[in-house]
Order: sequence, then structure tokens, then C-alpha cells
Amino acid sequence: MNKQELHNNAVVMTTEFPELPAPKRGKVRDIYDLGNKLLIVATDRISAFDVVLPNGIPEKGKVLTQISNYWFEKTRDIIPNHLISTDIDDYPEVFWKYRDVLEGRSMLVKKALPLPVECIVRGYISGSAWKEYKRDGSVCGISLPSGFLESSRLEEPIFTPSTKAEQGQHDENITFERVAELLGKDLAGRIRAASLALYNRARAMAEEKGIIIADTKFEFGIEGDTKELILIDELLTPDSSRFWPKDEYEPGRPQRSFDKQFVRDYLVSIGWSQKPPAPPLPQDVIEKTREKYLEALRRLTGSDS
Repeated sequence: MNKQELHNNAVVMTTEFPELPAPKRGKVRDIYDLGNKLLIVATDRISAFDVVLPNGIPEKGKVLTQISNYWFEKTRDIIPNHLISTDIDDYPEVFWKYRDVLEGRSMLVKKALPLPVECIVRGYISGSAWKEYKRDGSVCGISLPSGFLESSRLEEPIFTPSTKAEQGQHDENITFERVAELLGKDLAGRIRAASLALYNRARAMAEEKGIIIADTKFEFGIEGDTKELILIDELLTPDSSRFWPKDEYEPGRPQRSFDKQFVRDYLVSIGWSQKPPAPPLPQDVIEKTREKYLEALRRLTGSDS
């Protein structure tokens, strides 16, 4: 394992098991193909502007995994998901001796064919959506009434899908009509309905815990054996969502966040070109980012790790 040390917290940047072929590596996750199942390991890598940064964030992979698991359990009545188990005793025996690395940051899941669309739902106007709204009065081509401020709440959340770009490339917003062309009208309608239902459920639950979920991204796939539409990847984490503290929310300005927007803001402040290679993060940014992820976990689940 490649690890860096920070205040005695081991940072897992990559995983590799000699008994198995090298995993497919995403921006954050290492994915092991086990035939009809996958083992997904959430590392402590962090990306910004679709580029993986050279530093990891201690415990980040564990936070992402536990938050995803929390939401998978809370939403399985809306749509089935890919999670089989997070108990290492349920994994193939080859993984048992790597318990110290896998504990808390891995999940055994059903194998599915991912759909080629990022399913983004926005409940507040922030980030690129705010920039477009100021310029055009729309968000991802969807016209909105005048009078919204930065970070304003949308009473009816909107579905704003995008392409899935290769690592290092940028996703591109697409219309729902384009999604229907890619997937067919029926499947496109199903993932839009599921995305909005998931977001509305999570938005209401998170607000009770003091967190505003401003927007988020879902991924869906077709499960190999049953051909069923299922929810895959991560779910409603600080990596795939904008999380804001409810008690500090005030429209008309950017919001303090529990997510990696803190890292994005730092990178913008130093004038990075948003193209590889990414600059290293200062230690104080690493520590503050870790604290934000852990605070999100505590507020949502009541757990510290």
C-alpha cells in the first residue's frame, strides 16, 4: 500500500493486492473485478476540477463509504442499489488478511453496466449554476424566474444531467432530450424520476440533521444478472454533493461548506490553471478539509469514524 503519514493518520492513496490483477482506478476509488461482483475501495485521494490532487485527506475514504452506506439503507425503498455487504467476513477469503486497510472504506457490490450519464439534481443555485443564471436566467438550459440570489433555494429541484468524462476531462451538461436519445425515453424518465425522489428524500432528512444538500450527483447501472436498474457508485457524500450548515445559511452569498468546495476555493485563490499536474495542498488545507468531512459524517450519522 502506498501511504503517507499525517499526524499518525495513515492516508491510503492506492491499494493493490498481490493475489489479484491491478484494480481499475477512478478519481477516488479502486475497483476490483471479482467476476459477478465488485469490491470497491474508497481511498483518501481527492480530486478537484476533474484532476486528482497529489495529497490525500486522512480518513476521507472511510467517511465517504460510511455516508454512502447510510444513504443506501435509507433510500432502498425508492430504488434498489448495488450494496451487498461491508462486512469483510462476507468478502472472498483473499481479502481477509487486508482487514486493516479495508475496514470501513470498502464495500462488496453487485456488478452493473453503468449508464453513460451523470444524474445531477440541484435544489439551490450555486457554483456554475449561479454563473449561468446571472448570465442567461437559466440553469443548464432550464429557464428560471427572475429574482433569485446566489445560493437561493429552488422549491422544485431541477434535473440537470451531464456526460461522464474520462479522468482528467470535464463533464459537459446535456439536456434531458439528449439523455432520452442516449438511453431511450422510458429509461431516461425512470432515472430522472428516481434522481428527484432520492434528492427530495435526502434533502428533507439532512435538513433535520442541520445540513443543507444544495445539489448532488447520482449514478445508475443495469445489474448484470437481473437486468434491473439499480443505484451504484457513491451516494450523497461530500464528494458528490454540496453540503452547507443549515444554521449559517443566508441567500445572497457563497456558503460555508462541508465538502471539497473548500479545496476548490483554495486552488482558485492560487490561480491554478485547473489542468494537470495539480499543485500540492498545504497542511492546513488538508487538516481543515478532513475536519469538514468528519463533521458531515457526525451530523448525518452520529458517528465519528
